[in-house]
Amino acid sequence: MSGIDRKIVLDSRHIAKHLPNTFQVQRLLSRRRAVHVFNDEATMNRVAQAIIERGEYVGIIREYERYGLFFAEAIGYRISPDGLTTPLFYGEVKIDAKNRYHVIPSTRPSEG
Repeated sequence: MSGIDRKIVLDSRHIAKHLPNTFQVQRLLSRRRAVHVFNDEATMNRVAQAIIERGEYVGIIREYERYGLFFAEAIGYRISPDGLTTPLFYGEVKIDAKNRYHVIPSTRPSEG
């Protein structure tokens, strides 16, 4: 099955931790945690729409139903605690039990 064929609602609580230069990203980095961010909000929205339309089902992993898609161009980057960056080409939509979703950039599909 490709795409998500039911109504899901954006869970805005997770947006800031996946956008560059936000307080949430800076807080995670100050705690020596790596972060995965989109290039910008427009990219995040484009990735979410593409996954909703044609993403591949990954499974239920850590209590979230997941759909993902690889992209030809980098959609974001991983920032390690030491400041090194790695481009990211995979996006994943995570859907909770209440049909709320958020989208994340990643290196690959999540694994259980």
